[in-house]
Amino acid sequence: MPDAQYSQPDITPGQGRLAHAPADHPVVKAPKIGVLVANLGTPDGYDYWSMRRYLNEFLSDKRVVDISDWIWQPLLQLVILTKRPFASGKNYKLIWNHEKNESPLLTITKDQTAKISDALKAAYGGEVLVDFSMRYGNPTTESKVKAMVAAGCEKILFFPLYPHYAGATSATANDAFFAALMKEKRQPTARVVSEYFDHPKYIEALAGSVERAYAAMPQKPDVLVASYHGMPIRYLMEGDPYHCQCAKTTRLLRERLGWDKAAIDTSFQSVFGREEWLKPYTVEHVAELAKQGKKNIAVIAPAFSADCIETLEEINGEIREAFEHAGGETFTYIPCLNDDAAHIDALATIIGENLAGWVK
Repeated sequence: MPDAQYSQPDITPGQGRLAHAPADHPVVKAPKIGVLVANLGTPDGYDYWSMRRYLNEFLSDKRVVDISDWIWQPLLQLVILTKRPFASGKNYKLIWNHEKNESPLLTITKDQTAKISDALKAAYGGEVLVDFSMRYGNPTTESKVKAMVAAGCEKILFFPLYPHYAGATSATANDAFFAALMKEKRQPTARVVSEYFDHPKYIEALAGSVERAYAAMPQKPDVLVASYHGMPIRYLMEGDPYHCQCAKTTRLLRERLGWDKAAIDTSFQSVFGREEWLKPYTVEHVAELAKQGKKNIAVIAPAFSADCIETLEEINGEIREAFEHAGGETFTYIPCLNDDAAHIDALATIIGENLAGWVK
């Protein structure tokens, strides 16, 4: 085929035909730019088999559990996955969006994607196509990359919706994206958005959510607990920057709010297994606060871009109960940024910064 047909295509309007191409040449789509946002994932349902499929995919990821398969897989398949789907399914049922028959994370990610799409359409017209995928469960990253390529996306910006980098979140999302690209005959040019834990608009959106929540309370909390998803301390020692980035987010949030150090704490939740994880553990920390006489606290989850099982059930359930059982009186969970206007503006701004050179 002549080299000219590999250059920027001159497409006949409405026909998808390359200029001077033979009649039997495949249809060529008008070139577009894809923005694919990605979140952790969600089971398709809270029944046993849906939960088992989801947990098997999640807990078999070496980025999440980096134990040798000959040790981990028998334990996972024969013990954990025979029991945990029931318990996890029960927890998911408590928070499930029964009206749409989907998890809150899926509902919120859809809403975020639609609003980001509207913002980018206002900025760039129809040149940019926006969609979302999940690292585990559906829709898969591979299916969305394939759909974007089929739609004519010659460039794709991949955006893991994790403010902080971690091997078990950002890196594994990128792994799935790069694996999907490996299966494409015509690979699009690709970029990946890096972590945004200290982006001014992200910090501003966090601060705004705290200020609104505090303004609505009859009594100001004794302390705000910034609870981040945990990870084994070993990962920090091996070079994962997550812990340091979380600490910086807390500091920047405190400085933006104009608070002293005693007004906000950093802790870590979702401990799994016997290995020592980042401390303090949120569930223990809130109980200790209650015992110290701090009877009125608020909790925020800055590492999550959307409310999910770890916030709606773990924080607002298990962690709340630990605080109240220890003598705490008022526990306020401040929701994730979700599809809040300031959050969407922050995400659209970050996307725009990463599209530099691709769009005008």
